[in-house]
Amino acid sequence: MQAFARMMAAASFVFFFGGGAWSQAAPATLKQQIVGTWAVVSSTHERDGKKTEPLGPHPVGYYMFDQAGHYSLQSMRSDLPKFASNNKNAGTDAENRAVVQGINTIFGTYTINEEDHSVTVHIIGGSFPNWAGADQKRKIAINGDTLTWTVAMGPVGTTVITLKRAK
Repeated sequence: MQAFARMMAAASFVFFFGGGAWSQAAPATLKQQIVGTWAVVSSTHERDGKKTEPLGPHPVGYYMFDQAGHYSLQSMRSDLPKFASNNKNAGTDAENRAVVQGINTIFGTYTINEEDHSVTVHIIGGSFPNWAGADQKRKIAINGDTLTWTVAMGPVGTTVITLKRAK
C-alpha cells in the first residue's frame, strides 16, 4: 500500500509541476489555430514605400474559418455613407461607388500549407465578381490571439490585415 501511495504522489508531482509527458502538449497546427472567428483590427496597403489605409483607420469585419475547410471574409470601412433614400436599390452613383470601394467580401473553401505558413482560398463568390472561381494564396501568421493576413499583389503592392480572435 505504501508503494502505491508513493507512486501516486510521484505521478501527481509530475502532473502538477511539469516535466512529464502530461505537460508536453503537442503544438497546435495552423489549421487548428485558424478555426474560429477573427475580428478585423487594421488593413494597411504598401506600395513603393508608401502606406495607406484603403478601408480607413478603423475598418470592421470578421474572418471566419470552420473545421471542414469553409471560410467567409468580410471587411469594410466603418464610415460607409448612409443612403439618403434609405433604399439600397435607389442609391446615388456616389453612394454606390463609396460602398463598392469600401467593402471586401469573399467566401468559399480553404486549405492550409503548414510548411510555408500560407492559406489558399478557393473563391466561390464575393464583392468583386472577377475573383469567382479563383484560387489565391495568402501568407498567415498566428501569434496567440492575433492573426496577420498578408496579400502580396506583385507590382501593385502588399496589403497586411491584422485580426484579433473574437471573444
